[in-house]
Amino acid sequence: MEIRRATTVAELRAAEELFDGPVRQDWAERFLAAEGHVMLLALVEGTAVGMVSGIEMCHPDKGTEMCLYELSVAETHRRLGIGKALTEALAAVAHGRGCYGLWVGVDTDNEPALATYRSAGLRDEGVFAMLSRPPADPADAAAAATPPATPGAPVAPPGEPGPDPD
Repeated sequence: MEIRRATTVAELRAAEELFDGPVRQDWAERFLAAEGHVMLLALVEGTAVGMVSGIEMCHPDKGTEMCLYELSVAETHRRLGIGKALTEALAAVAHGRGCYGLWVGVDTDNEPALATYRSAGLRDEGVFAMLSRPPADPADAAAAATPPATPGAPVAPPGEPGPDPD
């Protein structure tokens, strides 16, 4: 088995069965181009049989850590240590990039994932809740993602008028 970093959309498309859905060209290009985004593929005889993605997160008072965003191993290659190897490889990339740690959120009843991460040296730090809120309208999401014209200028919540420029 070989583990290597994915650098092209073609590599991601060739590994598409490992993802939850189809690989979109625009999203794949954005992921691959983003600083701090990592996609590693496990290859057996040139075929992708596993993948792990990580995203660096940096905070002013905490430094930089790596979030293991997703791990997947083809059903035909499970229980062979590929998930552990991918997790360890991502941890090594994170360390090499200066991250102080690696973390992953896992459903508490996902025993295979918990066993994989524990075998790679990750420790349980307790239960947490994950909450999400999709934007009410796609236009709101676009407006919220638009940075202010002047660095440091206040940003109005979506749907509310912005600050008076005068």
